[in-house]
Amino acid sequence: MTEPKHLLAGCGRSRNKKLRIGDETEEWVGQLVTLDIDPAHKPDVVHDLNCRPLPFDDNTFDTIRAFEVLEHLGRQGDWRAFFAEWSEWWRILKPGGIIAGTSPHWSSAWAWLDPGHTRAMGPEMLAFLVQPEYVRQVGVTSMTDYRSVYAADFDVAHSEVKGGSFIFALRAVKPSRIAQ
Repeated sequence: MTEPKHLLAGCGRSRNKKLRIGDETEEWVGQLVTLDIDPAHKPDVVHDLNCRPLPFDDNTFDTIRAFEVLEHLGRQGDWRAFFAEWSEWWRILKPGGIIAGTSPHWSSAWAWLDPGHTRAMGPEMLAFLVQPEYVRQVGVTSMTDYRSVYAADFDVAHSEVKGGSFIFALRAVKPSRIAQ
């Protein structure tokens, strides 16, 4: 069995896990790959997360962590960039792999008042990343059908709003459950 491989996206100077999934330990077990746009942070990979494709092969990572990062990507209302971003996370995750992170919740002043934040996040947005939600909601609720541009698929493993933060974990469903 190969050792797990983890990506810490937008790591900055930190190498901390910050958020454990299930029964994980606080320490990284396996290989940790760090990625940041700023070479001064000395990441393993220097890359702008707004530039796709990401510099990794398909099915590379068991987990991806993104702490206080995703709200800096794309622009609110740019659905093309939103789905391209989430399709990339899905692409580089192994089947059953997890992407987990934290972000200011959309109701927090920090979501809107930090000049570097370009997207608000919250549990409601996760519905757009779970293919069965389209079947359940399109035509019943106001949910827009993006299946023509988004074929990736996740299940929500964890979602909560706590102290102004949105905390989430999504499991990559491969192959996607989208109707082909």
